Amino acid sequence: MTKLLLSLHVLAAIIAIGPVTVAASMFPATARRAFATPTDTHHLATARTLHRICRVYAMIGLAVPVFGLATAAGLGVLTDMWLTISIALTGVAAGILALVILPGQSRILAAMPRPAAQSLPSTAQLAMFTGTFNLLWAVVTVLMIVRPGSTTGA
Repeated sequence: MTKLLLSLHVLAAIIAIGPVTVAASMFPATARRAFATPTDTHHLATARTLHRICRVYAMIGLAVPVFGLATAAGLGVLTDMWLTISIALTGVAAGILALVILPGQSRILAAMPRPAAQSLPSTAQLAMFTGTFNLLWAVVTVLMIVRPGSTTGA
């Protein structure tokens, strides 16, 4: 059963988190292009699509920690430090996505296609938070592979 849960955890991470990291990374540059060329609706449509990908796959991504916790319980590693740190970093990444990235994308889309110059949302700040989100997932991935201090083998 543990192998099945681990397989579902890894598949959920690949299928859900991968698209969010890519779409969220592409969004700020696409939004800047949409602001720069308000008559070209292609960039606006692309930004909307990227935001939808982020929203939908964020919801699907909830399966990742569910399967991960079930796997960890099956392996008896719930109290291992590498897992505790991974859970904490996953929580921070989820918070950044839910509280900063998705609302930031929504605000930027609401300001399109012709924002007032003084109310132009910051795509640079959104890009910074997206980079942080992606870096957190990279660290969690490495921790899941390396498992420092693990007694269950590497």
